[in-house]
Amino acid sequence: MHILVTGGAGFIGSHLVDALLKADHKVILLDNFDDFYSRSTKLDNIREALLSPGATLIEGDIRDRDLLNKIIKDHHINFVVHLAAKAGVRPSIESIGEYYDVNVNGTLNLLECMKQNGVKDLVFASSSSVYGNNKRVPFSETDVVDTPISPYAATKKSGELLCHVYSHLYNFNITCLRFFTVYGPRQRPDLAIHKFTRLIEENKPIPFFGDGSTARDYTFASDIVQGILQAIKHIGGYRIYNLGESKTITLAKLVELLGKLTNTEVTINRLPNQDGDVQQTFADISKAKAEIGYDPKIDMETGLSEFLKWYNRNNAKSISSN
Repeated sequence: MHILVTGGAGFIGSHLVDALLKADHKVILLDNFDDFYSRSTKLDNIREALLSPGATLIEGDIRDRDLLNKIIKDHHINFVVHLAAKAGVRPSIESIGEYYDVNVNGTLNLLECMKQNGVKDLVFASSSSVYGNNKRVPFSETDVVDTPISPYAATKKSGELLCHVYSHLYNFNITCLRFFTVYGPRQRPDLAIHKFTRLIEENKPIPFFGDGSTARDYTFASDIVQGILQAIKHIGGYRIYNLGESKTITLAKLVELLGKLTNTEVTINRLPNQDGDVQQTFADISKAKAEIGYDPKIDMETGLSEFLKWYNRNNAKSISSN
């Protein structure tokens, strides 16, 4: 297949691109190198992928409809994995308009260009944040998700709704995947595990929001990629699936585990709860297991150990190049 991956130089996108190239697909990576984090980090993510003759990098924005049309036509795209988005719950509160412009209008642009060019197969990256402070656990795809508590979450729910419209009106095959707190090598530097590791290394206190009881269903990057590949293989109609580990760990336990794995006594800076943060995330993955063969493998301690190996290698490279 000729697959367009939007956000292809990012954390999840770059891992997916590696897997698609390994499976002999032609992959077009579209990325605008948003300054949310450094361009050099994203280029490092895809350095090896770009050595493959099957990979093409295009720098551009999903809000540029002319560019999207050109990419789809020129590269004979027949499948799209849409990962590009303004990321982050907390930053979305400060930049609501920009988040809606990129995440909603950008998604609409992509769907319109697909329609115009006869491309009807799409995997859309949604988020566990659409569940808000859902009272029922674990979170199921049948739960009502009408009460998001951050602009980011609202944009992801809006994206799902747009996808449903295009599936209904134009017979698109669209699978929306709700990712649950993805971590692993190449993780964005603003995300908790990466940020905490950096602070531990610098002997600085970790910001600890609330009493430590907030809990997350952390999902290792390779498990997310396996879920996306299965969704591509089983595309058909309009579907929504949770991709998580179906296990939770509290903030307090996460910090304790990081301290153990780094052999460090961690210092904590206690702070009030943050606006937009949910109390917990916890995925019911029975539907994804039954219908597309999703099968997460990596437990938290193994995943954190793999992340720390990558972090230390990456840090050593950075020091040696200075």
